[in-house]
Amino acid sequence: MTAQRPSPRPSDFLAANRGGGLATLLDQRGAAYFAYAAWRTGLKPTHLSLVNLVLGVGVSAGVIAYIPAARDGAPWWPVALAALVLWQVAYMLDCADGQLARVTGTGSEAGARVDILCDIAIQASVVAVVVAVADAYTPELPAWCGAAFAALWMTNLVTAVMAKEDDGVSMVKSTSIVVRLVKLVRDYGAIIVVIALALIWPGLMWVVLVGFGAVNALFLLASIASNARATLR
Repeated sequence: MTAQRPSPRPSDFLAANRGGGLATLLDQRGAAYFAYAAWRTGLKPTHLSLVNLVLGVGVSAGVIAYIPAARDGAPWWPVALAALVLWQVAYMLDCADGQLARVTGTGSEAGARVDILCDIAIQASVVAVVVAVADAYTPELPAWCGAAFAALWMTNLVTAVMAKEDDGVSMVKSTSIVVRLVKLVRDYGAIIVVIALALIWPGLMWVVLVGFGAVNALFLLASIASNARATLR
């Protein structure tokens, strides 16, 4: 008689995570409970991806729609707090779909594509928030700054997808706490916290736009140089 396979626990889903920066690892812990709840209710990984999509894009759309009211004197802090919580929940769901797929063996190439496409849509909406708020409160900022920020933002997503396929993508292999703290500037879990908190002081959103744009530009150039040097040795 075949022994019955024990039911997975939240710790099993957490053990199936794909890692990430310090902030993302915290989100992975929350994601394990979402994955466990999804398994208990019979949901599939794609269900989590789609809920993540609706929630993430919905929050971004709500923030952009709130700009005129805020310009008329409505406070930003309730919206900033809501965005902080809901974007984090959406990201936990993004992490949870992969955990659920790996633990239950229900992953597929089509499901992985849905996950990535949902990520692109959500991150595009977050970019729209940064550009819209910066433009509303710093209209003197050159238009090309917002365009460059939006274009360079995908550096994070592309390199994250590459890292799943090739462990050699990371240029800095050290796992010291100092290095991991520095890498928070490219950790999506940390980035959405910074963007949400910046809504409290919307006049400074241009700093977020220019700062993250510069970080992604430098990382892109460093990545090209590092990989080109490796092929030319």
